[in-house]
Amino acid sequence: MKIIIAKTAGFCMGVRRAVELALDSPGKHRGPIFTHGPLIHNPQVLDLLDEKGVHIMQNIPESGEGTVLIRAHGVPPTIKKDLKKAGFTVIDATCPRVIKVQTIIRKHARQGYASIIIGDRDHPEVVGLMGFAANNAYIAGSIEELEALPDFDKAILVAQTTLSTRLFESVKNWAQARHPDYLCFHTICDSTAQRQAEVQKMAEMVDALIVVGGKNSGNTQRLAEIAGQSGVATFHIETESDLDVRALSVAETIGITAGASTPNWIINRVVRTVERLPYKNSAGIQKIVFSIQQALLLTNVIVAAGAGCLSYACAVLMGISDFLPHVWISMLYVLSMHTLNNLTGLKADRYNDPEREAFYRGHKRFLICLAMSSGASGLLIAYSQGMTTFIVLLMMSILGLSYNIKLIPGTLLIGKYSRIRDISGSKTILIALAWGLVTSVLPAISAGNPIGLQTALVFLWATGLAFARTAFFDILDMQGDRIVGKETIPILIGEKKSIRILKTVLGLWIVLIISSSLTGIIPTLGLGLSVCPAAMLALINMHENGFMLPGIRLEFLDAHFFLAGMVTLLYTAVFQS
Repeated sequence: MKIIIAKTAGFCMGVRRAVELALDSPGKHRGPIFTHGPLIHNPQVLDLLDEKGVHIMQNIPESGEGTVLIRAHGVPPTIKKDLKKAGFTVIDATCPRVIKVQTIIRKHARQGYASIIIGDRDHPEVVGLMGFAANNAYIAGSIEELEALPDFDKAILVAQTTLSTRLFESVKNWAQARHPDYLCFHTICDSTAQRQAEVQKMAEMVDALIVVGGKNSGNTQRLAEIAGQSGVATFHIETESDLDVRALSVAETIGITAGASTPNWIINRVVRTVERLPYKNSAGIQKIVFSIQQALLLTNVIVAAGAGCLSYACAVLMGISDFLPHVWISMLYVLSMHTLNNLTGLKADRYNDPEREAFYRGHKRFLICLAMSSGASGLLIAYSQGMTTFIVLLMMSILGLSYNIKLIPGTLLIGKYSRIRDISGSKTILIALAWGLVTSVLPAISAGNPIGLQTALVFLWATGLAFARTAFFDILDMQGDRIVGKETIPILIGEKKSIRILKTVLGLWIVLIISSSLTGIIPTLGLGLSVCPAAMLALINMHENGFMLPGIRLEFLDAHFFLAGMVTLLYTAVFQS
């Protein structure tokens, strides 16, 4: 079975902005916190906001207190006035694309134009737009309804931002033929148009198309309609529990798209469920291989093996021949720390990786034993390499274990910092430093190498690769991390700035390792290993261009560590044989 995921699936800019404003409101603005009507059309997100203390206000009381967020669809101007009059602080979470339509209507209403709004008369966006038309607004949901309207001396035509592009093209053709003096504004959101175009294209490539999103979401309904009109078997679902497993199991190619208000964690769950369909009722070698792959990924064995490959490359760069103990130390340390980190990060995994969250909750005791035994085994091997190596690894392990522990009692607490994890962005930096130390500095200490320029350069290279990996995962996990209140570097400075920093770091690391090799500070192996940061850089560019889609096996993105191991193995086979 082949699965194709739409590049445009998931939150659009306007929805993301509204949800982030709502999530940031508790503790930041005067409570209680409300949204005027449902913030967006997705029941799972609304349930989440309710859990966070952001409730829905259906009717405006005569008086009240707290903060009210205007929904992404917008409201008539009178609603804002009434809310402020009642005593509420108002935060406008209206989508900027909708505000643009509101502005067009208000401007032309003042000039005496009638406003013809093409859309669903019961949709909250359309209801809100009517409030800007000075009682001179008319709604048409089809060409027939448009033709039934009276002729106007002056009129504008605007579209609901989630309208079908096909319908609005018909409206523009009608206006050109019947009323060329009407002003026509193409106000369909770019995101909406792109989603609809992609669905049309996908429908020609698949046997079945799944549209994920709220049943009352206008833009999601439109996607399902477009897919259905193409003749492909179409399934509009809200969650993975709505999937028609029997109907989908016979499809060879399945497409998955999602509405603008569908969060990533719902898309991930659907993708994971569809991925398992070929193995659900089978008992062959494919199912066994799939199960082993799942176990290796979820237990962090894959990422631990990547750390071992990085340690091997660092040892050869520093001229250390007895590298095997340090490969094991790196693998066992990373296996232990990453497993413990996942065990304490289940809240975020509920949204970032629901499959891993379920696995860790179901196998908690086994995973705790795995983490503790692998950590202890790493310390035993480190002890065999010398007391200094043992003490350094022990201190690193204690620091890792204390990351989530309250170090400052509540009575002495000043501010919000009682644990290491409370320091914004600390996780990314500390993980990178730990990887750099265990893969490069510990082998140098055990071998008795002086901690000079060579060791420092190898440490920087290893730390840089680990930093890029961790920060990139933080970018991919921004949605879930923001929900649970994690302050990672991408959340603090934004996705675009984070990507620029990563690209700069990786570019510098390519120059660093190549120049160090050419000047003889490190072996010529460094020339080959420059491919590792280059591969990570290519991965980030793929993400920027929309090719890193929800549901992809992101755990396999540690391939640049395995690449380091393979390049090193090839180098030793050719030049050290």
